[in-house]
Order: sequence, then structure tokens, then C-alpha cells
Amino acid sequence: MIDLLTLHKQFLAPHIKPGDQVADFTMGNGHDTLWLCRAVGEKGHVWAFDIQKQAVNSTRALLESELGYVNYDLILASHADAGKYVAGKIKAGVFNLGYLPGGDKSITTLRSSTLPAVRGAVEMLAPDGIVLIAVYPGHEEGKLEGEALSEMLAGYSRFQYCVSCFRLLNSPTSPFFYMVESK
Repeated sequence: MIDLLTLHKQFLAPHIKPGDQVADFTMGNGHDTLWLCRAVGEKGHVWAFDIQKQAVNSTRALLESELGYVNYDLILASHADAGKYVAGKIKAGVFNLGYLPGGDKSITTLRSSTLPAVRGAVEMLAPDGIVLIAVYPGHEEGKLEGEALSEMLAGYSRFQYCVSCFRLLNSPTSPFFYMVESK
């Protein structure tokens, strides 16, 4: 069976090289942030966002225990506000929508902030950049987020972006992801 997170990173890796700038728009417990920090190396930079202090604290603890360098900014803010913090273009952006694993499940990402955040992330992309958006349709807001993203992303010009969706067709509540690659 395909592991979503492994597949996710296989799509990200060809777009990222040491020294690049990238963003984790939903840092959660920091696993994607750590992976991105390693991918861009000491000379690259990662911006990571979350609205929960618990996410920032757990991510900071993970990064401090795993890395011997600091190439990141952990920002307690909505992903919709990323444009206020990110300097320049990014080669990759990651979203894991839903709720913080191990956290309060009543606090989830919302269409009202996710749609502008994804739109902003796509606008930040450098040529040959990528944004991956993992959607968790097992709860009502996740299902609605996925549908709204599908409608929005389908409107992007195929001459500027390649937009794909990867999902298990016979498991409608399983996580899936959208991938937006700039040309």
C-alpha cells in the first residue's frame, strides 16, 4: 500500500536543493519542517507556520534535538499570513490540513484561511517550484476544504502550473493530496 507521506516527499525532493527557500504552512509536530530543513541544508531557509503554541513548541523541541544548525523560523501565525513573513520566492511549500496530531481535534484548518493561504503559496513559487497540500476528508471541514481546493485549483492555467490530485478512489475518507508545480 502507498504511504502518503513517503509519496509526498518523493514529489518534493526533485524540486528542492541545498540553499533553497521553502515553507511548511502547517507545521504541526514538525516532521515536515525537519525534513525540509535537512533538504535545504544549512544555507537554505524554512519558514514554518501554525496557530497553536503547542505545535511551535513541539516543532522547536524536535528541530533542536535533530539539527546542529538553525535554518528556520517558527512562526505562531496563520498560514494565510505567510506573505507577511516569507522573503522572496520559495521552491516548495507543504500543507497538512486538518488538526494537530495529538492535539485538540476541535481546532482544524478552515476553508476561510486555507484557500487564501494556498493561493498565496502558489504565488510565492519560484520557477520549477512545488506546493503539496495534504487533505484529510475524514471530518466535515476536511471534506469541504478538499472540495473547495479542487474547485480553486482547477481554475489555474495549465500553461503556468501543472495541478494534480493523488487519492485512493476506493477509500473516500482516506487522506489525499494536491500538487501544484510551477512551470
